Order: sequence, then structure tokens, then C-alpha cells
Amino acid sequence: MRKQFNKDESMKLRVFLIFLTIVVITLGGINFYILYHGLKVIPPESSLRPVLIGSVIILTYVFIIGRFIERLGVNIISSTLIWIGAFYWGVMVYVFLQLLFLDFLNLFNGLLGIFPQNICTNCKNILVTYFVLPLALLVTFLGFVNARSPKLKSLNLSVKKHSPMQNLKIAMVSDVHLGTIYGKRFLAKIVKQINKLNPDIILIPGDIIDEDIAPVIESNMGEELKRFSAKYGVYSVTGNHEYIAGVEDSKKYLKEKGLNILSDEAVLINESFYIAGREDLAKVQFAHQRRKELSEILSGIDKSLPIILLDHQPFYLEQAEANGVDLQLSGHTHHGQLWPFNFLTKAIYEKSWGYLKKGETQYYISCGVGGWGPPIRTGSHSEIVEINLTFNA
Repeated sequence: MRKQFNKDESMKLRVFLIFLTIVVITLGGINFYILYHGLKVIPPESSLRPVLIGSVIILTYVFIIGRFIERLGVNIISSTLIWIGAFYWGVMVYVFLQLLFLDFLNLFNGLLGIFPQNICTNCKNILVTYFVLPLALLVTFLGFVNARSPKLKSLNLSVKKHSPMQNLKIAMVSDVHLGTIYGKRFLAKIVKQINKLNPDIILIPGDIIDEDIAPVIESNMGEELKRFSAKYGVYSVTGNHEYIAGVEDSKKYLKEKGLNILSDEAVLINESFYIAGREDLAKVQFAHQRRKELSEILSGIDKSLPIILLDHQPFYLEQAEANGVDLQLSGHTHHGQLWPFNFLTKAIYEKSWGYLKKGETQYYISCGVGGWGPPIRTGSHSEIVEINLTFNA
């Protein structure tokens, strides 16, 4: 047993180190590009040059440093570093995009010779000096306000199956990412908004926990989770971040706080409909175990009754259709979270955000209510989803 544990921990460490290496190199390249442009507009003799260099180097990796410290123990230092680093990454993205755009315009002009090169260079230097950083800061601030102001998305859907119940009101929320960035106060706000809907059932398709369960326990966020109120309870599944945070500890904590965690299983609710929940795809990577096939999970149930599936990552959507699922709820994508990354998630997923129907199976992929990294949203808005489901054969 001990030998297997060491092997699993070794694999997790290897995956983490590969991911960390990619992140460090990518961040280094982006910030070198930012520094290069910043130093071009600062005179060589200026004392601002070493300040800029030192600030960018520190800010580039302060989020990662904060996360490492948090693993050792949650404290004011780790939280402060994480917040500073997260905001900087947001600013970094929009400084980088603006500089890239200005370089593209400069290259375009160089090829076509529309304006004299000295005029273009002077204009670019003025923009870099006076406009790029303020605009990035403004976008980051507005994105922060947007991320902290969840909107209600209402859907009226019909399932062509008979059920002893005629209607079901679902409150769905995904990707809460509880931790240092999205904490107890934010969770209390979400719980209050959901309870006001007076839902019959609350469904959470994964990523309740962020990267580490320690700040969740430290801030006693579980007390807010207990405040969820629904006739048939709260049901959830694991997301990839539950596995990152430690899946067994995450499941245990969430169950203690009143959540029903479905692990490759289906349960009959009120003799009227089924809720099925799949383990996240990360189970293979982190636990070296396969998750059950959907056909296995649904074997032996009465498929004449409505079936609602929770599956965190919206891959292989055809499987739900092939197995007679009536409604699948997913999250994970964040719809890119920061513009223009929503174009990337659109390319990766069949549906990055919103409603989809394939045959008789309906899907809703939420962009989430929380987020990872920068506490901002510019490619979407955080959302709580209300689904009014009608059953009529």
C-alpha cells in the first residue's frame, strides 16, 4: 500500500512540475516582451528602469510563490501575495495584448508604408507611455466588478417523459472555486441569491473547491454551504480542481457540510427523476483510475423517468445522447474567463457556454460563478442558472 502511495505521489509531482515549468516559461516570455517595450520608453539613465525590471520580475511569479506558501500554511502573507499576483496577471494579459496589437500595426505600416516610420514610432511610444497601462488597469477593474456581480440566467425547458412530478425548479451553479480569491463573503452572496429562487433542487457540476482546501477550512466556508436550502437537497460531482485540492479530503469536507457528492452513480429522487453524477476526467490523471462508462452508471435504472446528468467537463457530449440522458449540466470552460480566450474555448469545446440540444438530449454548459487566477471576467459574466423543467410525455 505504501509503495502504491509513493508511486501515485511521484506521478502527481511529475505532472505538477511539468505544468509549473510550462507556466514559468510562458510567464517569463510574456513579461520579457512587456519589459522590452517598457524599457524602450524609459531613458537609459532613469532610476525607473531598475524599478520597472524588479517590479515585473517579482509580480510575474508572486502568485505562484503565494500558492506555495499557502500549501505550508494559510496566513496573511500567502493571501496577500495571491491577491496581488492574481490581479497582476489580469493587468499583464491586457498590457501584453495592447503591445502585441501596436506591434502588429507597426509591422503592417512597415510593409505598406502608409505613414512615415518615425511618426509611427513616436505615436507608439506615446501610447505605451501614457495609455497602455491605464487602459489595462481599467479593464481589470471593470472585469473584477463583473466577476463579483453574478447574473441570473433563466431557462424554461421541457422533457418528453412522464414523471409523477409535472415541474422541477433547478438552481445550478458551477465552478465556485472556493479558496483565497473566492471566499466566505462571496459564497454567502451566492447562497443567498440561490435560496431566494426557492429551488426544488440545487445542482453543482464540479469545482466547488479551488486549488487547496486549507483556506476553505480556515475560513469555515462550510457553514455557508450548510445554508443552501432546497426541498430535495444539494447534489454535486467532482471537478478537476477537487482532484488538484485532494479529492478525498474535498469530498469528505463537502459531504460533512450537507452536499450529496455523486461518484459515478445515479440516484432516484422522490420516485420521480434521476440525478446521475460522473467523476471528473481528472480521475485518470490524479488517481490513475478510470471513471465508469455512462452506460455502467445508468444500467438498471428506469429510463422511462427523466434523467439529469452532472458531468464537470463538457467533452464527449454524444455519450449523454446515446444513453438516453434528458439534461446534462456541465461547467469547467469559464468560457475563457478573459477575453479573447473565449475564442480558444469555443475551438476546444463543442459548446463553450450556453444551451445546446442534440436529438432529445438537452445541455447547459455554464461559464461558472467563480473563476481561477485573475479575479476578473471580461469574456463572460459570472452566472447563477435557474432551470424550470417541465415533464410531459
